[in-house]
Amino acid sequence: MAETPTYRLLAISGSLRRESHNTAVARSLAQTARPGIAIEVLTLEEVPLYNADRDDPPPAGVAALREAIAAADGLIVVSPEYNYGIPGVVKNALDWASRPGFKSVLKDKPALIVTASPGAGGGARAHAPIRDALAAALSRVVVRPQVTIAQVAGKMTDGRLTDQATLDFAHAAIDDLCREIRRMRAAVD
Repeated sequence: MAETPTYRLLAISGSLRRESHNTAVARSLAQTARPGIAIEVLTLEEVPLYNADRDDPPPAGVAALREAIAAADGLIVVSPEYNYGIPGVVKNALDWASRPGFKSVLKDKPALIVTASPGAGGGARAHAPIRDALAAALSRVVVRPQVTIAQVAGKMTDGRLTDQATLDFAHAAIDDLCREIRRMRAAVD
């Protein structure tokens, strides 16, 4: 009998709020992950504003971010949409992680974007700028229908994402991310 492959994924929350829906979504995905998939959740409170002058050595929060990305087989960016775009904290984290240029921990890293918002759009307008930032860092963003969680507050119970249809769709996207990881592993073998 074949052993179930193991995938180590890192979910980065793009919100700093204590009661963040996006952090709750990331934690819910980790708690309900399919067998063979482990999801670590990382928040960005310890990542300072990007400053190349401070990158040798990098601040502790940046070193931890880079180490977590490097250790993961794939990345899940779980983000809100701020003013029709990418939250500053997400762009900042991707800027730090993208260094050194063309040799960073993001290079060739399979990535998935998930957005959640209390509004009807579900954060859809944040997908393109997050995708652009990941592509600029040479990540391999999974091509699939966008995972947008609209009116997220109504899909939560006690700080957990409990809407089954939403969980099923998000886990199908994570399966797609794992397929991309498998393809990359096969190409190396």
